[in-house]
Amino acid sequence: MTNIPDMSAVELLAAYRSKTLSPVEATDAVIARIEKWEPKLKALYAPDFGAARRAASESEKRWAKAAPLGALDGVPATIKENIATKGVPVPLGTAATDLVPAAADAPAAARLREAVAVILAKTTMPDYGMLSSGRSSFHPLTRNPWNLAWNPGGSSAGAGAAAAAGYGPLHLGGSVRLPASWNGIFTLKPSLGRVPVDPPYFGRAIGPMTRTVADSCLLMAELSKPDARDHMSLPPADIDWSAGP
Repeated sequence: MTNIPDMSAVELLAAYRSKTLSPVEATDAVIARIEKWEPKLKALYAPDFGAARRAASESEKRWAKAAPLGALDGVPATIKENIATKGVPVPLGTAATDLVPAAADAPAAARLREAVAVILAKTTMPDYGMLSSGRSSFHPLTRNPWNLAWNPGGSSAGAGAAAAAGYGPLHLGGSVRLPASWNGIFTLKPSLGRVPVDPPYFGRAIGPMTRTVADSCLLMAELSKPDARDHMSLPPADIDWSAGP
């Protein structure tokens, strides 16, 4: 079998379905990869491996009954720091922000949780997302896994590094194009309004960051679901993201 942390979400879901691999085994393997490389990469913010392992255990029980609850049930994932997750402060990459726990999941985080992905951690970003690097006054300097002397691009610095390093197959980013190209991964910057954001803002875009196109298709099917908090959202559309042009 392929090294588990390097497996795509599509491969993991197929393995869960065939019972050749469990979400607990996948999550433990990814956490082991993180524990090996994170001291060098510094791509994560607010990891919660205890919660991730509990979620994986519940997912394992559902897959044992062939009854997954969501399209991403048991697949390890990370979320960019400025995409709010309930109970976790959102420093926006800067030491100038008061660390107040978020009151609710932002739309993209809510869709990931509804799809029952195993959320491992948030990922780092530069101050206010305004730099094309991983330099931050709050987070440690994030490095590129291909060469630790390189930076991973920004502003989704941690997400790009995490995806390339095998910190699970699914990652939510914001400014996605530079870190995708600098880390050798795939991403998609959706049209304004296709993926709801909160607060709504013309300069924000949230998209998938993965190692395969098929995994980004899986993520987009969830992220593009409507959310009333974004008044700039596009009308809901039944899009087959895997269909191609």
